[in-house]
Amino acid sequence: MSNQNVSVSAANGPTPTTPMSSASVPTEHIQRIVQNFVLVWLDPNLDESHEDFKNSVKHLQNIVVSITTFTDAEQCIDFVSDIQDEKVFMIVSGSLGRHLTSNIGIHTWSQLHSIYVLDDNPSTYEQWAQTTSKIKGVYTQIGTIFEALKVDLGHCERSMISISYDGIDPLFMYTQLFKEALLEIEDDDTQSIK
Repeated sequence: MSNQNVSVSAANGPTPTTPMSSASVPTEHIQRIVQNFVLVWLDPNLDESHEDFKNSVKHLQNIVVSITTFTDAEQCIDFVSDIQDEKVFMIVSGSLGRHLTSNIGIHTWSQLHSIYVLDDNPSTYEQWAQTTSKIKGVYTQIGTIFEALKVDLGHCERSMISISYDGIDPLFMYTQLFKEALLEIEDDDTQSIK
């Protein structure tokens, strides 16, 4: 695992970024780690000193570089609304998730890619979770969110890769290739058609 930074925000504001690592990695490798994703974890009951929280953050670091936690919904909203160039993946408790989507409409924000609802009673939120495609599910265990997050990050990462050849638009390039292939087919040439 590489050195990665986890910034932790609490109800009274963000705390400084704290490096966490399990192995030493050359500095030049660390500088090349770039992601277009931010993971935001909003839960009013987060206890940063609890072992479960620390273990969850370590597992999340294997998936995403930037993890920011909040216990205050307003600070979280301010943070997410300021993000412009990255996609936000959010883990949120059931009651706060409902508040954010119903009252504030955070699910309509373009920077928010996915919402994962973590709650002990999923049946309370399952019907509400189906109201928007950005809510990926209601989970009772953080481990199942890790797996879903890995898959969704992979899909998002692949969709961000653009195909271009010296700045030429891919659609134009494919259209030209298709046009050339059609023009080379002769009207009575059965070999070309096969």
